[in-house]
Amino acid sequence: MNLFVSLKYLVALDDHRHFGRAALACHVTQPALSNALRALEESYGTAIVKRGRSFGGFTAEGERILASARRMLHEQELLVQDLQSREDDPRGNLLIGAVPTAVPIAARFAARLQARHPGIVPTVRSMSSVELEARLEDLALDLGLGYVERSDRRRAPLRLLPQHVEHYFLLRRAHLPLAATVQFGPPMRWRDAAEMPLCLLSPEMHNRSIIDRAFAAAGVAARAAIETNSIVTLTLAALEGDVCSIMPGTLLESAQAHAGLEALPLVEPTVEVPMAFMLNEGDRPSRALAAALQLAEDADWLRHARQHARVVQAPA
Repeated sequence: MNLFVSLKYLVALDDHRHFGRAALACHVTQPALSNALRALEESYGTAIVKRGRSFGGFTAEGERILASARRMLHEQELLVQDLQSREDDPRGNLLIGAVPTAVPIAARFAARLQARHPGIVPTVRSMSSVELEARLEDLALDLGLGYVERSDRRRAPLRLLPQHVEHYFLLRRAHLPLAATVQFGPPMRWRDAAEMPLCLLSPEMHNRSIIDRAFAAAGVAARAAIETNSIVTLTLAALEGDVCSIMPGTLLESAQAHAGLEALPLVEPTVEVPMAFMLNEGDRPSRALAAALQLAEDADWLRHARQHARVVQAPA
């Protein structure tokens, strides 16, 4: 039995919570993954996985082994990166998680990082705030881009590197003649937006709580005509239906390819939500992560990120 391979299978099962999907992620057959996990159980002399007709979670002993597996694989990755890197040429994998509204900024960051250091292979994944924070805590994630305002909900000490501020817009079909890209209209009050049929992110998304607070501050409560956990749905629902969507400026660039849309800055109140890169404060940075942290604090990158978060304000 290859211990590190078996531990990777165990971690993949935790990540995907499904034997078949974990096997696909590891590029092995499901029986091969299951056999490796059984060999791991025999080696440790205890049950690790709760088995039934489907994945049922981990035993108490399995949770302890899983936590150790993540630490061992993390240390292994640090060692490999140290051995393969030079001072001016960091090499290795870097896993970046981002809340859905921040994925465009995370994607730009990953592209700049890879261009600066071709030996680094970034992976960008969209995650909920809860998942992002949990994976930072258990060392399953190198870097996360999320909401500063959730800092009091985190168990592990996290280092924050401020990046940009989210500003909110109402997106709707344009009443003016079609333009090649999204048009920008005059400001709209949150109170007035509440009267429209809205496509909103679903309640489990932290972004939805920000929107609900803004409506409450305006003295109204909005009712969603459509709810989704998909950013793409926000754009297409506004384009194809009679509903409007609410989204931060970071997402408007992804809607630029769709002619016939209009974005209106939302005011009264003006909502500004700080976003930051986060990492586990107690973790020793890998070579790839150390390079990423340098870029995250680079003045040119920060100007670039804030420019694309702000997008274009409506004319005065």
